[in-house]
Amino acid sequence: QVRLVESGGGLVQPGGSLRLSCAASGRTFSRSVMGWFRNQTPGKEREFVAAMRWFGDDTYYSASVKGRFTVSRDKARNTLFLQMNSLSPEDTAVYYCAARSTHSSRSWSHDTESAYDFWGLGTRVTVSS
Repeated sequence: QVRLVESGGGLVQPGGSLRLSCAASGRTFSRSVMGWFRNQTPGKEREFVAAMRWFGDDTYYSASVKGRFTVSRDKARNTLFLQMNSLSPEDTAVYYCAARSTHSSRSWSHDTESAYDFWGLGTRVTVSS
């Protein structure tokens, strides 16, 4: 079974920074894309934040985080990162890591939940003074 585990969430003041990590483990799988989504309201669909191709340099960002957040990876450690700067209360959410298998049969769109095959359980980020 593929396992994605997020870490790095917490409480931060407005204007501050946090770095989230997503460690992949378990059954070896070939991934094409990994990304981050967030959920600000329980029961609502998760919102796309950022993603990147595991092999290659393509990165994708939502308009709301572009210029403030940076997605990166460490292939040797099987880990995806999200560096979040200039945080505001509107960034408060549970952040989820997602991965798309190279062999996925799902329709592809980098910013759509249903395009990803595997998910972590999330890490909470609270931006408040």
